[in-house]
Amino acid sequence: VQLQASGGGLVQAGASLRLSCAASANAFNPYTVGWFRQATGKEREFVGRIGWNSGVTYYAASIKGRSTLSRDRARNMVFLQIDNLKPEDTAVHYCARALGATERWESWGQGTEVTVSS
Repeated sequence: VQLQASGGGLVQAGASLRLSCAASANAFNPYTVGWFRQATGKEREFVGRIGWNSGVTYYAASIKGRSTLSRDRARNMVFLQIDNLKPEDTAVHYCARALGATERWESWGQGTEVTVSS
């Protein structure tokens, strides 16, 4: 199973983007879906996660308070909306899945690039 992230783009600081993570039917059940990002020259960092069945969310400090994770169970998609984008949000954003709280992330797909200009 490979997850597909999309929705990135080039925006100005202060704008919003909604990133999508899509997968085949049942690929998210019963996993936790996580978002990560990697800026050029930096290590990949965790951004947030959502339980597919529970809907429980957790956000990294870097985006907490200006982001919303959600899922559409009918469309088998997970969304990460980031508001008030900052230049430091510039990175390739990826989604992945893990069973429960194992933190063993898998099914990485191609990411989606977010570029925020100041």
